[in-house]
Amino acid sequence: MDGRDLVRSARTVRAVGAAQGWLSVRSALRRRRADAAGLPPRGAERARVPGTAVGAEPQPGGGVVRFARSSLRIRVTAGGAVFCGWDGAVPEPSYALVGTGPEADGRAELEPDTEGGWRVVSERVTVAVSRYGAVEIRTPGGVVLRRELPPRWWDLVPEGASGRDAVPGGGPDEAAAPEEGARVGMYGESRWVQRSEVAADARFFGLGGRAGGPRLRGGTYRLWNTDPGGAFGPGDDPLSLTMPVQLVVADAGTHLVFHDNSWDGRVTLHEGEEGRGSGHDRAGSCELRMDGGPLRYWVLTGTPARVLHGWASLTGAPALPPRWALGHQHARFGFGDAAEVRRVAAGYRARGVPLTALHLDIDHFDGHRVFTVDRTRFPDLPGLASELRQEGVRLVSIVDPGVKAEPGNAVYESGAAADAFVREARGREVRGAVWPGEAVFPDFTDARVRKWWGGLYAERLAQGFAGVWHDMNEPSSFAAFGDPTLPRSARHALEGRGGDHREAHNVYGLAMARAGYEGLCELRPEERPFLFSRSGWAGLQRYGGTWSGDVASGWPGLRASLSLVLGLGLCGIPYSGPDIGGYAGVPSGELYLRWFQLGAYLPLFRTHCAHDAGRREPWEFGEEVLEHARAAALERERLLPYVYTLGHLARLTGAPYVRPLWWGAPRDRGLRDCEDAFLLGDALLVAPVLEEGTRRRAVRLPRGRWYDTATGEAYDGPGQVVVEAPLARIPVLARAGAVLPVTGADGGIELEVWAPAPGRKGGGIVVPDSGDGWERPCVERMESRWEAGRVVVSRADGEPVEYGVRIRGDGDGAEL
Repeated sequence: MDGRDLVRSARTVRAVGAAQGWLSVRSALRRRRADAAGLPPRGAERARVPGTAVGAEPQPGGGVVRFARSSLRIRVTAGGAVFCGWDGAVPEPSYALVGTGPEADGRAELEPDTEGGWRVVSERVTVAVSRYGAVEIRTPGGVVLRRELPPRWWDLVPEGASGRDAVPGGGPDEAAAPEEGARVGMYGESRWVQRSEVAADARFFGLGGRAGGPRLRGGTYRLWNTDPGGAFGPGDDPLSLTMPVQLVVADAGTHLVFHDNSWDGRVTLHEGEEGRGSGHDRAGSCELRMDGGPLRYWVLTGTPARVLHGWASLTGAPALPPRWALGHQHARFGFGDAAEVRRVAAGYRARGVPLTALHLDIDHFDGHRVFTVDRTRFPDLPGLASELRQEGVRLVSIVDPGVKAEPGNAVYESGAAADAFVREARGREVRGAVWPGEAVFPDFTDARVRKWWGGLYAERLAQGFAGVWHDMNEPSSFAAFGDPTLPRSARHALEGRGGDHREAHNVYGLAMARAGYEGLCELRPEERPFLFSRSGWAGLQRYGGTWSGDVASGWPGLRASLSLVLGLGLCGIPYSGPDIGGYAGVPSGELYLRWFQLGAYLPLFRTHCAHDAGRREPWEFGEEVLEHARAAALERERLLPYVYTLGHLARLTGAPYVRPLWWGAPRDRGLRDCEDAFLLGDALLVAPVLEEGTRRRAVRLPRGRWYDTATGEAYDGPGQVVVEAPLARIPVLARAGAVLPVTGADGGIELEVWAPAPGRKGGGIVVPDSGDGWERPCVERMESRWEAGRVVVSRADGEPVEYGVRIRGDGDGAEL
């Protein structure tokens, strides 16, 4: 055991308790033995680079450039997305994409350049390929956004074969180019590295959920979904949801690059340095090393909004949660029984704190067995759910993938009969250790297994649950040492291609989310499912959202919460949020309140904690905290029509609810480096308090006029201002001209209009509530302007405004 194993062992014992500690030791030993027997030795390897270009074959949107020892397929799509695939890699099969990707741009053609290379020119992007395999992504004006250096592979040398290393410039006789159209499964035989260069001023974002973001500094980030064990803080990496998606922002433009490869890998980033007038800039760089799988990637360019829209077109529109799931929710690992659930719900109601859902953790199961109920503590769960629903509170159930492996467990027996569980290379069921004890794991990469698992959610619906949250699905298996997951040699269907856990691990949570989502859609087709998942991969947004996982209580954990939500949104997952107050540890009243105030402006607004981490009801922290938490929850309730509108816009455009300050001004370098504030949609700038004792704080403003929503004071950006941040509230500023749908005094929609700056216009979008079904939304565009000394509000289509209007800021009245 090395030092990291010892740390993990201690964390594991603390998290699961000494009673299950021996199971974690047994699980780790089993995993080690399975991999020793089931993974082939790497053996001798031969390095390879593409070599010199020897020809090209035009195809729609691009073509195939052939090199001495490899080939590169390029396709520019009608929307401007660029696909590059080495060694015969094509877009499919892919867990990330919707279908086979967009159609090729028929006007883009592969043509030779003047230096022995090739290029594809389109309206939105130019792709240039050098004679040795470097790939440049350029703007239409010719500015280089990203330069991919020639990749290098390390191929396994078949036993008995010979051959020397391939080197740049070597002849075509050293190794044959891989056969075009070869199936992606063959790429497990090669590990590879690709290095890239970006502008000196570029900033990196993304790579999934990173506690140290949202801007990713220089360092190495692992691409392997990992249960951190216990609780995590900003220094812990990786976490439960990683993905090879980078968003790079520079003066020259914004681009997103996605390497469609689910194997274990590492991304090493180096931020560039500008010469400060000397002209000697040092480019930023990225190095991606993958243990196997195809070398294929997509690049999207444009404004941040255009890039995220293109990303959603590639990987699927984000699922829209039901409206109630945008309200305040409460969870805890350790609800004792039905009586305690009733007491908590009644406590919120009696104190006037809005609540829309209560979440039940694994302690409501019978012996922690998934899809069961402890009948002693919850004798009539459907009755409890019905009772709470009449009061406007839904029940949400946890669902773990680990199924207790024991005779008599109905889920285990039905899964075993269906041959649904992951097996070792030798054919035996993989056994791990999770909360119910020794467990097996469904193979969600098999469509037949997803269908079986999705049908099990009928039991959850029959118990009265309105939604589910997936946990422990990295997948996590307690391990006293080594990797806390399944053996890498474990066999998976991988949609009929076959393979092992090295390829399936990172998509396990994504495939589980698909199983749950499709099952819920089939079981209750008239309602949009509510599902969020701790782990996942690119494309998770199609099925639901995510949350922070077990973030540690403490001010660093509060800051990490914001980083995670911003970073995930830039990877295409707009619905997420943290465990308010932190999962492990007991927060002070001030820390809890500041976390609660931040959570009120995030998509998933949920308290949660471990069974030994105290309580998370706001009244447990005293009257002052209760008063201010109530105000924050009521403000969230007032803003629900706006948050609901943002949810629809996320589905239509891919734009996250929560956006970095540079979203509309990516060339503003001051905004690019600002990580302690964010935009909620286009209209609101939220500046949470992230440090103990803060009562005033600096806020960096984007260009334009901004109003302090508490005082009405106006500030003009760009620039930095200092605003009051009393314990009662966090600073929230509204963009001049914004039209926000909010909840009016009668419970219907009212338009809150912040006066435009003189000579300027503004506007906003309203999506009225159409229920929790699949009705097509009605999108209403509003405009605001000054006219004859008054603020005038009208619909962009000329139809009359049907809502009440309240003018705020410099306006002295309203006219419709």
